[in-house]
Amino acid sequence: MASIIGDIVESVPCISQHAKSKEVDKIFSGNPKLQGLVVTNKQIPIALITRTHFYQNIGTLYGYNLYMGRAIHLLAKDEALIVDYKQPITEVSKLAMQRQEEDLYDYVIVTKENKLLGIVSIQKLLMKLVEIQVEFASFLNPLSGLPGNHMIEGKLNEIIMQKKFSIIYFDLDNFKAYNDTYGFKKGDELIKSTTTLLTNTIVKNGYFLGHIGGDDFIAILEHYDYQQSCQEILEGFDQIINHFYKPEHLSQQFVLTENRQGIKEKIPLVSLSVAIVTNQNQKFKNVGELVEYAAVVKKRCKMVKGSCCLVNTY
Repeated sequence: MASIIGDIVESVPCISQHAKSKEVDKIFSGNPKLQGLVVTNKQIPIALITRTHFYQNIGTLYGYNLYMGRAIHLLAKDEALIVDYKQPITEVSKLAMQRQEEDLYDYVIVTKENKLLGIVSIQKLLMKLVEIQVEFASFLNPLSGLPGNHMIEGKLNEIIMQKKFSIIYFDLDNFKAYNDTYGFKKGDELIKSTTTLLTNTIVKNGYFLGHIGGDDFIAILEHYDYQQSCQEILEGFDQIINHFYKPEHLSQQFVLTENRQGIKEKIPLVSLSVAIVTNQNQKFKNVGELVEYAAVVKKRCKMVKGSCCLVNTY
């Protein structure tokens, strides 16, 4: 999947800044589908000539006599959008859409080492942008809209090489009992509310937040300053969870539900376990070792009654 603008570049005729307008007319006449060409100076693009702009000026009352025998720079657009081939397609699309209305459908000129590489039409740019967005959406968890396992794995492989990192696992305790008592619809609402809480703290501060699946989330930070964020999340969760239970369940602090053996038992209300793993005092050779270590920390964290936070120790 193309991700940089250079991946979708197309060739286009170019012409010297000293060329006459009649040469441009000849090129356009011989290429009816061509919507523009690039003006260059020693292979360096300096302007764009669009078919529409060219013939709007040539077609005026005195335009033909005024321009046809003169240098093309008089009809060229000097403020054309010129980008480097390594720029992301998403970034270029934003720049293209920020142009003046009359310039929105002009070619985007692409360079490599400041020399003309080619152009990208707006039609092709938007088509590729849609493909990228569809592909990106396929990597998101459909319930939370957060990055799923594919993107989480990529981020972990990236962070494992950093000098500092903190991995934070968020897990809802007793979530199955909640689903069994209140139904999957209310369970989904609880997951969405948890997503909002985590997003407002983790993503808002510029950190990565992923949804592993079910009631498991992961945050990845490039430092060790996780204490305040985790505290805010724990306090926030203890507030929102009260809105998901009936008064009788809140007063008794448990629900009565069947276990896997069909026996009724008292299950505590949903709480939040926060397991944190850093490389501050513990080094990891690879992602597999990191995930294995984190699983043990999370298991120990879930053994604590109520919402809690456990850091790098078992």
